Amino acid sequence: MAPSLRDLVSQATSFISQFPLSGGDSFQPPNDVSFYDPLTSGPSCPIDGPMSCHNSTPIAGDSCCFVYPGGKILLTQFWDQQIHAGGAEEDWTLHGLWPDLCDGTYDQFCNMTPQYHNITAVLEQHGQHELVQFMDRYWLASSGPNSRLWEHEFNKHATCINTLAPACYGELHKPGLEVVDYFQRAAALFRTLDTYHALESSGIVPHPRKHYPLVDVKAALEKYSGGKVVLRCGGRRDVLHEAWYVYFIRGSLQTGDFIPAQDSGKEADAGNCAPWIKYLPKRHPRGADL
Repeated sequence: MAPSLRDLVSQATSFISQFPLSGGDSFQPPNDVSFYDPLTSGPSCPIDGPMSCHNSTPIAGDSCCFVYPGGKILLTQFWDQQIHAGGAEEDWTLHGLWPDLCDGTYDQFCNMTPQYHNITAVLEQHGQHELVQFMDRYWLASSGPNSRLWEHEFNKHATCINTLAPACYGELHKPGLEVVDYFQRAAALFRTLDTYHALESSGIVPHPRKHYPLVDVKAALEKYSGGKVVLRCGGRRDVLHEAWYVYFIRGSLQTGDFIPAQDSGKEADAGNCAPWIKYLPKRHPRGADL
């Protein structure tokens, strides 16, 4: 069996802020991933700036140190139905990094940053070969090439993140730097969220017949991440399929702190799971050499 996320990547602490939980406990993120340094100076932001969606005074319209209007950031993951080539039975995979508006709605296909239709080439042009390899393992399309999903996620979501605008990079901007920053930050955040391990630690493991209380599944993931999690299910709304982790940001997407949200707001309405859900084992594709 191929190694899992725990085996391949260390868990990050650097840009996920500790956040107090109920009962006096504190969220202690996993260890040993260095902070992602942008390729350029990017926006240089104060460490005590306001948290997105929490500013008490208006933010200048051209601010590169405050994510708006999409100030809620969702890191979304899939529990795929079968093991993909080179993958493992424990793999959750990336769906996207989405900037929701503060009220829980969202924009899409904006023009804050240019659209790109050659994501792989752009990343490799900037020397991000290891990132592309990581994405080919963990950021997978359900059909068609993975690069098509990456293109969709960037053009639909990243183009609505104002701090990725070319103007925020100043004179040192080169086309594609915003692409690198978006995918690097998504991959780095994903590395902190080993959903399989979080559930396993609470005795929730894939099983072909067993049902788990939805409240227990959510509680396990929220204890692990320190913030709100939205769950989505397939089948008759009783088969676990997707997990959305909700954050705010202090600073820019490129260099800011991701802070677990304590209120999922309208995003909670997207949760569609029944009160008891199945967490099915992955299938081995026929004839696949894993």
